[in-house]
Amino acid sequence: MHIPIKTQCFKAYDIRGQVLSSLNEDIAYRVGRVMVAELQGKNIVLGRDMRLEIPLLADAMTRGLRESGAEVIDIGLCGTEEVYFATSAFNADGGVMITASHNPKGYNGMKLVKSQSRLISGDTGLNSIRDRVESGELGELSPFLGDIHVQLDKTNYIEHILSYVNVMDLRPLKILADPGNGAAGPVLQELKNRLPFEWIMINAEPGGNFPNGVPNPLLPENRSLTQQALLANGCDLGLAWDGDFDRCFFFDENGRFIEGYYLVGMLAEMLLKQHPGSKVIHDPRLTWNTINQVQLAGGTPVQCKTGHAFIKERMHLEDAIYGGEMSAHHYFRDFFYCDGGMIPWLLVAALMSSTGKSLSQLVDERIEAYPCTGEISYRVKDVSATLDKVLDYFLPQEPEIDKIDGVSVSFSSWRFNLRGSNTESLLRLNVESRGNEEVMWARLKEIESLIDSA
Repeated sequence: MHIPIKTQCFKAYDIRGQVLSSLNEDIAYRVGRVMVAELQGKNIVLGRDMRLEIPLLADAMTRGLRESGAEVIDIGLCGTEEVYFATSAFNADGGVMITASHNPKGYNGMKLVKSQSRLISGDTGLNSIRDRVESGELGELSPFLGDIHVQLDKTNYIEHILSYVNVMDLRPLKILADPGNGAAGPVLQELKNRLPFEWIMINAEPGGNFPNGVPNPLLPENRSLTQQALLANGCDLGLAWDGDFDRCFFFDENGRFIEGYYLVGMLAEMLLKQHPGSKVIHDPRLTWNTINQVQLAGGTPVQCKTGHAFIKERMHLEDAIYGGEMSAHHYFRDFFYCDGGMIPWLLVAALMSSTGKSLSQLVDERIEAYPCTGEISYRVKDVSATLDKVLDYFLPQEPEIDKIDGVSVSFSSWRFNLRGSNTESLLRLNVESRGNEEVMWARLKEIESLIDSA
């Protein structure tokens, strides 16, 4: 029995916090011990990103796993999707990715999965792990230390990623790749030798000091280096990733950032051609373009609450071929229903190759048909009260209301989704219309005035 502690680093889907103040080696050790006890695990995959605190946490985690008798399959520096792959490929009882993804310097965390790469979230075991970590009930110490098996060879993972496209059919596109000094660089180096593309690489070396800023291309201020390098080199396509590369972000040949929303419909259409009649899972924030493209391709769109725990669970339930969120998370049935940041861009490059079209040509028609604002966040005093005020304003107009995630309000020519943050006093708003940008921007201003006056 260890001394009881209180923690602040356990979140809805993972473990995250500032190192030392919220997340330390004692917590990492305890998580390792408890994870083995909860899963009755005999072997656990362990991966890590490039952050400076990794040795402290990884060593403590390894000690906790081994002292509970589990063998550790250490795959070294990697992306989260590599832990998903290794957990299933090695038939392991669980996996741990030590990462803080796109969080600021000084933060770190852990993403946990059980066998078959199934997420351990609050509803599927993470709360139980938290309770035992805090109580000090860590489970039995093993009479022997589990072995460590270092498995740094990425060959099988690379082969799997490449299986989603026919490499022989790819055209020699010129691609700007910006890993943001995150963990994507080493994987791209291995893929480069197998693909016919001309590569311009920037910020490719993993480095926890983040000399070019924290890798989070979802923030507009973090895109300029990618855009400038793309335009300076006349590239056909620009790609950028967050720190653990579970999300990939796209720029067209003009340096324009492409909202992840439009990639969902594009990838769904591609996969439905290969698997006709399948189901596609999508989140409720922006929906009309996705629903339209899925239905035109002969698939069935299925709406699901935002968040990878919900998306993955629904994909399993529906046996969906693909799931997509506008936040650039893309999930694939053949990738253990998990999300990843390498498969999406390979599929887009394959589509550009087969059609001879640029990325702008592939998305312009969809953007024109269903323009959207993208997600905008507002700091408010009272999330619930503000959300109620906005809803009360529109109810007399008799819209269609959906409360699967926040509130979605739909009229014949436009719709919006407004939802509160789980962790902050923030409201997140998305507005889209049917082919009318003026209506979209006007309605955005209308909603903003309601939020500002709340």
